[in-house]
Formats: sequence, structure tokens, C-alpha cells
Amino acid sequence: MTDASCTPDPTPGDGLVIVTGAGGEMGHALVPWLLRQGKRVVAMDLRPPPTPWPDGVVAATGDVRDRSFVASMADLHGDRPVEAVFHLAAVLSTAAERNPELAHEVNVLGTMNLLSLAAERGTPDRPPLFLLPSSIAVYGFDSLEAKRAAGPIDEDGHLAARTIYGLGKLAAEELGRYYATFFRQLDVGGARSAVDFRSIRFPGILSADTVPSGGTSDYGPEMLHAAAKGEIYRCFVRPDSRIPFMTMPDAIRAIEALAAAPAAALSRRVYNVGAFAPSAEEIAGFVATHLPEARIEYAPDAARQAIVDSWPEAVDDGAARRDWGWSPRHDAAGAFAEYLAPRVIARYAATTS
Repeated sequence: MTDASCTPDPTPGDGLVIVTGAGGEMGHALVPWLLRQGKRVVAMDLRPPPTPWPDGVVAATGDVRDRSFVASMADLHGDRPVEAVFHLAAVLSTAAERNPELAHEVNVLGTMNLLSLAAERGTPDRPPLFLLPSSIAVYGFDSLEAKRAAGPIDEDGHLAARTIYGLGKLAAEELGRYYATFFRQLDVGGARSAVDFRSIRFPGILSADTVPSGGTSDYGPEMLHAAAKGEIYRCFVRPDSRIPFMTMPDAIRAIEALAAAPAAALSRRVYNVGAFAPSAEEIAGFVATHLPEARIEYAPDAARQAIVDSWPEAVDDGAARRDWGWSPRHDAAGAFAEYLAPRVIARYAATTS
């Protein structure tokens, strides 16, 4: 399916840590964090890295749908076990709706390929960690009234995904549970190890460093980028639309914290995390605070509005707070004042100066 290629094996080490989708913003933050811990990292992505990774990283170019490519990531290093997998590669929400077959292949079958590798190349005395970013898209409501009446929802309710992206993430979570428990119990496929599967259901993630690319929750950053460029923004959801959000730095912190948590401290395999939940109109207000000339109009798109209306207004992340000390650094006002607005404004100031 994909012609896989790898850079030479750079340094010795005991176990491998594989990061898929390593070329994205999360991957570029997690790889240095892993290196600081002395880990031996395989950075996998569909495209070659634009610049070389630092010493200690093996760059692997290929497709998670390709079982032979996935297996080759461990086979290249002999019998060295897989210590952890951070499976970041995914087809995201709006793109998934445009191509459901591709989304299923990447988000479900690709996840199974990686889980199988972790189980087969782990060690019985230390199950390999497998961390999967999931999404609030696994939840679903049939009406706006039901959504608003539900309030903050916990991990076990309203699992009625209405998009192929949400269905795929829910399926991937269940595959993780299977490989963590039943695959070992049934002793099928010659598995050498259970998998220490952990997953975070992320809300919309606001990044100052990545240009929004049409995702379902991108109306927030799109407002800010358009205002910084001096453009009118026509928001594709109603002013009263509300879903939970967090900043990219907080999302990365959450992954690092859950990965580092002792297994004995965890009461579940899948966790909600949250930070703040402004309406689209409130986001527009934050944008206008920092860019008073912002021009924002509302032109709801029926399909994207329906997806946003099916997602919860807020999540209950009490389990993450209790089990591994989750606490966001950014609230809504701080996200714009300390992180989003300064960086986005500076980005466009630099291009016009």
C-alpha cells in the first residue's frame, strides 16, 4: 500500500517507543519529551519529515493501514520489544465525513494494526503502553434540547456517535479494551503480552501554531485567524453553539500526564478531559477583545451545525482529575490572552511587515 522507508537505526536502547502521526503538532511536542526521558523513538508519518529529527529518533515513512509496514517498524530492530505506542495518526472529523471508507481504514484498521504489533512485540512482565487520542465525537444527542438538558456528561453515557469519525474512535477504544484484557485471556494469535491501553477523549483543540483546516470545531481558531488577517469571517455555526474546548499545550500535557501515571492509580481506560466551553458568540467576544476590528458574521452550514449540535456542551472529567491529577492551565480568557491571540497576531504581523 505504501512504500515504507526508514533512516538508519541511530542509537542503542532497550525498548522502542513508536509515535504515529509524528509529523503533526502533537507529535512534534511528544517526541522531544520522550527523548528527554531517554526513550528510543520511532517517528512514523505518512510523509517524510521536512527537517531531520534529532539524534535518537528513527524516522519511518509509511501508512498505518499497511500491516507489513507497521510490522517492519519493530522488525528493523531485531528482538527489541515495543515499550509504548502513541497512536496519533487519524483522519479527523470533517475529512472523515467526506471519505468514510478511508476514515474507517485509518482510524479503525490502522489502530488494530498498531495494537496487534504492541501485543506481539511487548513483554509479559511489562505490558506495552498504548495511548490513543479519542474524541467527544463518540458522544451523540438526537436533539439540541437533549444536549442542553444533559449537562456535563461522564465517560459512560450518551455513547451514540453520529459521525464516521466518532464511530471509528469508539471502535478503536473498544479494540484497545480487547487487547488489554480479552486477547490475553483467550490466548489467541500467540500474543506475548497484554497492552496497557489508555485513551483520552479530547474536546475541540485550539492551536496557535497550526492554521485551521476546516475541522468541525475549527470555527474558534478560524475566527481569530481571519481577524488577524483583516478578513471577514462567516461562522459556519450559530452564535449559541457550544462545545468544550482546550488549548493544544493543555492537550499535550494531558497525554504526557496520563502516559506517566502508574497503572495502579487508574480506575478506567478511557478518560474525558475538559477546560472551558464557550459559545461561538463568546469566542467572538474574546477575539474582539484582542482584535477590535474583527468582523464576524454567522452563516450556519446545516451539515456541520448538525454535528456540533450532536456533541456535548460540557464533559465531566472528574475521573481524570482524581486518578492522574488532570487540571488545565488555560481557561477561556487565559487561552486567548496568554496563548492564542499573541501568537496568531504575531504570525500575520510577520507576514505583512
